[in-house]
Amino acid sequence: MPEHGSLRPQSQKSKLSMLVIGSYVFDWLILVVVGIIGVILGNVTPNKRPFSLQDPNISFPFTVHETVTSALLLTCNAAIPVAVVLIVVLIFVPGPTVPEGTPKSLIWKRKLWELHTGWLGLALSLISAWIITQGMKNLFGKPRPDLLSRCQPDIANVAKYIVGFHTPADDGSLDGVYNGQLVSADICKNPDRKLLDDGFRSYPSGHASSAAAGLIYLSFFLASKFAITFPFVPQDSSSSTNTSTVTAFPSRLRNGGLNTGVDTSYEAVRHNGDMDGSASPLDPATAKQIGAHNATVQSIRRQAAAPPIYLLFITVLPFFTAIFVASSRWFDFRHHGFDILFGFIIGTICAWFAFRYYHLPIRSGAGWAWGPRSHDKAFWAGLGSWSYATDKKHWVRPGDEVERMTGHRAGDIELGMRFRSKGDDPSHAESSGTAGMTDDRV
Repeated sequence: MPEHGSLRPQSQKSKLSMLVIGSYVFDWLILVVVGIIGVILGNVTPNKRPFSLQDPNISFPFTVHETVTSALLLTCNAAIPVAVVLIVVLIFVPGPTVPEGTPKSLIWKRKLWELHTGWLGLALSLISAWIITQGMKNLFGKPRPDLLSRCQPDIANVAKYIVGFHTPADDGSLDGVYNGQLVSADICKNPDRKLLDDGFRSYPSGHASSAAAGLIYLSFFLASKFAITFPFVPQDSSSSTNTSTVTAFPSRLRNGGLNTGVDTSYEAVRHNGDMDGSASPLDPATAKQIGAHNATVQSIRRQAAAPPIYLLFITVLPFFTAIFVASSRWFDFRHHGFDILFGFIIGTICAWFAFRYYHLPIRSGAGWAWGPRSHDKAFWAGLGSWSYATDKKHWVRPGDEVERMTGHRAGDIELGMRFRSKGDDPSHAESSGTAGMTDDRV
């Protein structure tokens, strides 16, 4: 394996970093282009599903003043999340875990990266929901609940707009009285074509999908940064086969969860020694048993706790706002119930996907975003590569040496999982005879 005992020249590092930056600029450009396509789709004449003039589900009045206008929706699902992400990152990132003496330049690099991923994830969520919703609206062409109010149908000539089966007349012809048959959209004579076309864009709800995409993403982001999750114990803290760790009273079980070879049940502790239960706590055997008993009782329940309610409220507030925005489309007669529900599902899926695309899991990620791509894989990784964050040979990535702290060990939370000092590697020490100062990617 080649040695990397010397750092690359600064000019080369700058060149490499610019390639990575360019890859993320390209990501933004793609999202902008997709967003523009979504705007174009909003101005395309949709398919127009035939409808019945006697259908009460599309006979609601047209609401002139919507509860949540398009401008207000944009403020709620985009402008407010952008501002909140900025404020949270500036105030709370990188948090209290920064080692003393860390250069301010590294702190600001972390802030900028967390801000970038926060905004990029938000954009991915919103634009994904936007393009999916706009495309489906045009494909399905489902009438809105207020379609007949927009339509201004040509009642006098309804027979020539009937599609499908006609009503039989007494003379055997198919020119009978109109009896609720389906008619084509050509029966609508409203001169405002934009208003009429929008009447066939009921499914799915754009307000519901956009609100969910932006605001539920914001809830995920806040939950991550404020560590709002169900209390849990890390998987390596207890055995998955140890049922005593999840019972109501583990102290009353025999061998209650610790592999110590000591009976930790309350009865065993109480009856240890004399038959009357009067064993002295100074007795070494009894003291060991009491200690094991207490450790069993505390091993699970004392390792986690529920977050404060006020943080939970702050986190779920965007989610409840999204529900209100979606619900307003129901009482404004803009969408049917299933249209709203499906739009909300689209937005929720996009929000979850976009958040997990750029951020670690809420439950185990400590609030961090994933790191940047490596230089070698800024645009392409290829087959056989499991990570975009490693170089082709899984060696030290240019620029990582800046974050290295002198004398750190593999147990360091931030750096230990990524580097291993060759001086700490016995096999390397035997082969080279001296402890090297370079790092190898684990």
